[in-house]
Amino acid sequence: MSNRKRIAAIITEYFAGSHAHVAVMKFLKGFPTNDSRFASGVDLVSKYIDQFTESDVGRVIADEHDVPNYSSIVKAMTLYREELAVDGVLLIGEHGDYVWNEKEQQLFPRKHLMEQIYGVIATSGGVISVFSDKHLYYNWYDAKWMYGCAAELNVPFMAVFSLPLVWRNPWREHDRETDIQEAIAFDFPGLDIYGFHTLEVLQCMLEQRIGGESGVAALTCMEGDAVWQAADNGLWSRELAEAACAAIENKPDGHTETHCSDPAVMLIEYRDGFCGVALILEGYVRDLSYVTRTGDGSFTTEFYAQGHGDIVEGPFAHFAYLSLNVEEMFLTGTPSCPVERTLLTTSVLKAALTSRFKGHRRVEPPWLDVAYQSYESFPWRPTGPRPSGACLDPWP
Repeated sequence: MSNRKRIAAIITEYFAGSHAHVAVMKFLKGFPTNDSRFASGVDLVSKYIDQFTESDVGRVIADEHDVPNYSSIVKAMTLYREELAVDGVLLIGEHGDYVWNEKEQQLFPRKHLMEQIYGVIATSGGVISVFSDKHLYYNWYDAKWMYGCAAELNVPFMAVFSLPLVWRNPWREHDRETDIQEAIAFDFPGLDIYGFHTLEVLQCMLEQRIGGESGVAALTCMEGDAVWQAADNGLWSRELAEAACAAIENKPDGHTETHCSDPAVMLIEYRDGFCGVALILEGYVRDLSYVTRTGDGSFTTEFYAQGHGDIVEGPFAHFAYLSLNVEEMFLTGTPSCPVERTLLTTSVLKAALTSRFKGHRRVEPPWLDVAYQSYESFPWRPTGPRPSGACLDPWP
């Protein structure tokens, strides 16, 4: 019997280019990084796919790599035995034919899938690591349940997307306890899906400020002309925003307002008095950027994800860095970054959508008080401006 860790993948939908595809393939064919292509140190032994469509490639790939598809989560985690038979779960609850609610949120069944995952763990009496892709859930109460249940079961739990692990041009990172005075993050629309990206970029930087993360007190979401009016009223800095835009290579000439017919902004009031800004610039940018002013000056950096936007190049290697950190948790039992960050960004996004739904009112939900300390460092991450080396090899 092999001593390698055995991993089950629980997936909502599996098509070419989906999160499931570009993450799971790394565990099957290796992790391309700037330095080399690293072979996986764990074994993917089972899959459960919730929805099969005409574009499904999950069954073919499973057959090619001798990874069986199971008809239930229980079977995928027990391998038809009477007890837990895997050492970790890779949950990718992104994509699929799921309904949308009145706040324009797609209701991915992540909590429903996690209930079954936790159920198998709880009834087995074992402890395994669980990773969940992107934000936790579409409502706060169930997101908090996912977080709290992991703590009750002593399950090492990690939930993050790849944005903190993409390339930065130029490479910049705040030291812990930095005196951050202003900060803006940029991304492209829409608010539910890509707003989380913007918040993750903002939060992975701001959590390094003096005192660590204190949580959020209130939030206002604005759209359209109100975004520019808010800048005129001093609620966010045009000067700082233009500096952030300057760092993005792939954008049209001219000012933001010329190209953005329907911008959005999230004005985030933190409990320690700091104010963060997340801008969604529809029609202007297809990459992400962060700009900050600190006690020692200011800097801007572009967050560059391979294949993000219209240009697809290489094997989506930012998912390699993400997956390597997930594998690190599977091997060590220690998450590579605090799940509290994702709990907070999940909560902030829900507050923003609530603010928009209520006529762009300022909201003060009591459930934004998520305080935590940032990571010291990621075990795996790129530190250059662009993909290179094995990251540029053709998709295998």
